[in-house]
Amino acid sequence: MERKTHKIDATGKVLGRLASEIAILLQGKHKPNFDPSKDMGDFVIVKNVDKMKITGKKLEQKKYYCHSGYLGHLKEIPLEKLLSKNPAEVLKKAVMKMLPKNKLRKKMIKRLKFE
Repeated sequence: MERKTHKIDATGKVLGRLASEIAILLQGKHKPNFDPSKDMGDFVIVKNVDKMKITGKKLEQKKYYCHSGYLGHLKEIPLEKLLSKNPAEVLKKAVMKMLPKNKLRKKMIKRLKFE
């Protein structure tokens, strides 16, 4: 199986639409011999992640949650803070949620790189 490398420029692109485009390439859904039980996706390199657009009121309203399992240990990080700190992490989280929730997801997300 031959894996191609796709380079995507995120300048001016909307977060969700960019994430769905990347998820399709990582899964291999654009190939004619796509099989959901096999990992046949391509490599994706994204550049200018800090220049992508966030639409609506998501910057003020969207929050990412993380729970350790202990009572009272729910952490929430607003999108605005995470975007200013690490914009690549925002895109990676969006793509991660669009990939299938199975054993192949870790392998697929490793082929996503940032410049």
